[in-house]
Amino acid sequence: MLPAEIVNQVRRIQLRTGRQVADVLAGAYVSVFKGRGVEFDEVRPYVPGDDVRTIDWNVTARVGAPYVKRYVEERQLTVLLVVDMSPSLDFGSAERSKREAAVELSALLAFSAIYNDDKVGLLLFHGEVDQFIPPRKGNKHALRVVREVLARGRETSAIRPRERAFGLPRALAARFAQLRERTRGGHRRSTNIAHALEFCRRVLPRRAVLFLISDFLNEGYLDALRGANRKHDVVAVRVTDRRESEFRGVGLVMLEDAETGERRLVDTGSAAFRAALEREAVERDEALHRSLRGSGIDVVSIDATASVVEPLLAFFRMREKRIRR
Repeated sequence: MLPAEIVNQVRRIQLRTGRQVADVLAGAYVSVFKGRGVEFDEVRPYVPGDDVRTIDWNVTARVGAPYVKRYVEERQLTVLLVVDMSPSLDFGSAERSKREAAVELSALLAFSAIYNDDKVGLLLFHGEVDQFIPPRKGNKHALRVVREVLARGRETSAIRPRERAFGLPRALAARFAQLRERTRGGHRRSTNIAHALEFCRRVLPRRAVLFLISDFLNEGYLDALRGANRKHDVVAVRVTDRRESEFRGVGLVMLEDAETGERRLVDTGSAAFRAALEREAVERDEALHRSLRGSGIDVVSIDATASVVEPLLAFFRMREKRIRR
């Protein structure tokens, strides 16, 4: 049985995001993501009365007998939320962590899909695939998707949201004093985006819309991402926190990598250190966006300290304009 806290949080998210979907996002979602009308299903032997325009000449030439292509109506979309559950998403410098922003975003997308009578599924991953919920329709199913993201997030988090804040020296000290081994099995696992995308390739036989929600603190996944985008419509949603690219001058701080456990003592009072950190963050962001967009993959940037709805709506509007051209 789920803890009462999770049940109440799901209800709050449903109420908050439900109004946003009904009032703002539903129309934009429908205008951007539409069914393809017909979907290729199979080839079969030609029978008298078949439209000759449906003959598959490649297959016909190969087997020496006429074959035709068969299509099925495909008015509905399949949406899969591919959500990163790595410990790095526990970080948050304001009222919510990156994970909580990812949960709200997942709820918005799930309810938008259900509102349009589409199927929605969920894939939670970290080093391996943690959980897969096949795409289905219905409001109850959408609630289950949101509930599972929340529940699994609790399992992989060792400290509460308000204990994660970067800000005053005391808050910094508390954060690093409480960092512990946070993944199941008591060991750390590096994020593996490529493995999650390979799993998607195996379980989704037909084209789907994949929302890859992560902070993208991983390497070596671009080839897998490009391969997934050739078969599916992949949208990369990067969740960040502004404090990851800027530090306050609070003196010496021991930092620990949430994924690898590597520690490093830094002097946040050094202006040179803070400037280098900001410069590296900008270069990293630009390189990521350049590589993704160069691969034909749309990117949505979500700041956990700000609105989730506005960048999502801006993405829908941008994509709608591109479709109309």
